[in-house]
Amino acid sequence: MSIKNFNKFGVMIDCSRNAVMTVDQLKKFITVISKMGYNQVHLYMEDTYEVNGEAYFGYLRGKYSKEELKELDTFADSIGVELVPNIQTLAHMAAFLRWRGDIKDADDIMLAGDDRVYDLIDRMFASLRECFKTDKLHIGMDEAHMLGRGKYFELHGMQDRFDILLNHLIKVCDIADKYGFEPMMWSDMFYRLANGGNYYATSSKFDKTIKEKIPEKLTLVYWDYYNLEKKTYDAMIKGHKQLSDKIAFGGGAWKWSGFAPHNYFSIRTTKLAVKACIDGGIKDVFFTMWGDNGAECSSYAVLPSLCYAACIAQGITKMSDIKQKFYEWVGVKYDDFMLLDAPNQIENIDKVVNPSKYFLYADCFMSIFQNTEKAEYCEKFASIARKLKFASKRAGEYAYLFDNLSSLCKLLSVKVNICTRTRDAYNSGDKVQIDTVIADYKKMIKLTKEFYKAFQNQWFIENKPHGFDIQDIRLGALVGRMQSCLDRLCDYRDGKVANIPELEEKILPITDTIISYNHWRNNVSTNMFDFMY
Repeated sequence: MSIKNFNKFGVMIDCSRNAVMTVDQLKKFITVISKMGYNQVHLYMEDTYEVNGEAYFGYLRGKYSKEELKELDTFADSIGVELVPNIQTLAHMAAFLRWRGDIKDADDIMLAGDDRVYDLIDRMFASLRECFKTDKLHIGMDEAHMLGRGKYFELHGMQDRFDILLNHLIKVCDIADKYGFEPMMWSDMFYRLANGGNYYATSSKFDKTIKEKIPEKLTLVYWDYYNLEKKTYDAMIKGHKQLSDKIAFGGGAWKWSGFAPHNYFSIRTTKLAVKACIDGGIKDVFFTMWGDNGAECSSYAVLPSLCYAACIAQGITKMSDIKQKFYEWVGVKYDDFMLLDAPNQIENIDKVVNPSKYFLYADCFMSIFQNTEKAEYCEKFASIARKLKFASKRAGEYAYLFDNLSSLCKLLSVKVNICTRTRDAYNSGDKVQIDTVIADYKKMIKLTKEFYKAFQNQWFIENKPHGFDIQDIRLGALVGRMQSCLDRLCDYRDGKVANIPELEEKILPITDTIISYNHWRNNVSTNMFDFMY
């Protein structure tokens, strides 16, 4: 099946946020989306691929070997899918720069202008050339916010950051040309540098000389996962055309805000974005599936979003028809898969929120979200857990996705307001009330261990083992912290300690409603993880 409105219609799979899909699972995923009409897959690999002469590139991170990439490329090609390497050549290189501080500018940014950087990029491109048939190469270069502000500044002083970016880009494109690659890059740095740091500058007017400096073979990728007004997409496409005649669009299938997807939000943005791309004459479109903060959500969880995008791109807009296509392509009911969004839908909020993640990790004694905990959430999560468990019985080979999130919600039905109940019991001085909370701690610890096993099962079905060590650390620490709080509550009940100081300190509100709060270490504690000394 082809997508009539576009030349290339693709998906980007994030293989850099600890979850590196196995070769067999990638083949399965590519097969499923090819049925929908997708003819391109981007593998987003910051350092998770083999590079000639650079042993520490992707070291202990589950990187793909050349043999694995060749196998994937051959397989994708055999079913009519173009496999595209999607990498980084400026920022987002933190994992590798921990080993090569000599080529670091600031934060996660490589040192532009340094010959050692271009030697590395040359070997990166040479390695990829061995593995991929395509001439397309995504070189990244997004979100380099501190470009020229670190080691570069020490070496060269204050320089025009636009010039730093363009000079680096020209060198990277020259290397791409050497290996027969046609590069594409995220466009945001051009917008940010021209508009005082603002990417969504819908009335941007660029100097004509900028377009003249951009390499002729370069495609600019306008990415947008957020906007709910078509006029924004229209204006941004118009602005991009001031910079280049070669424009692609990157949308979002939201799986990067915790354990559960956000298909409903993805579908709303996708409907507008695809229409704007058709109206604006954009012929190359792909949808990103990022894995921010640990890649906890399965790529399969956003199949409804990908199905919807493929359908409307083909002119199929009636929901009953879209649902029928989903069943034909996936073998599971569309409405069942949409239940995977439910763990974040405990309130009717018209944006991306992820309470199922931050309530999971919130501290039992000192939750910074304590003021948003509601007793009614316990039954809401319990109800969602039951619905997901029923759906798992109809989900066939995807049952493990439902079992995992059902287990999470069953845990949250006990944990979601544990901080409030702990403080209420402590402040009451009622031993019976404290005993009730203690019993819930024991139940909560048991359910956390059950969720861990369900999540572990999902991870090892889909991904290489590398990266799960972080989940071991997070969830293991969660159980340890629960046990520590339980022990201290028992000591207080039994009179072994006179008080629990943390429970006597007031929790200050940081929000008055459900929000998106995806950074684990900011969630679990207000104390420091990293020190400079």
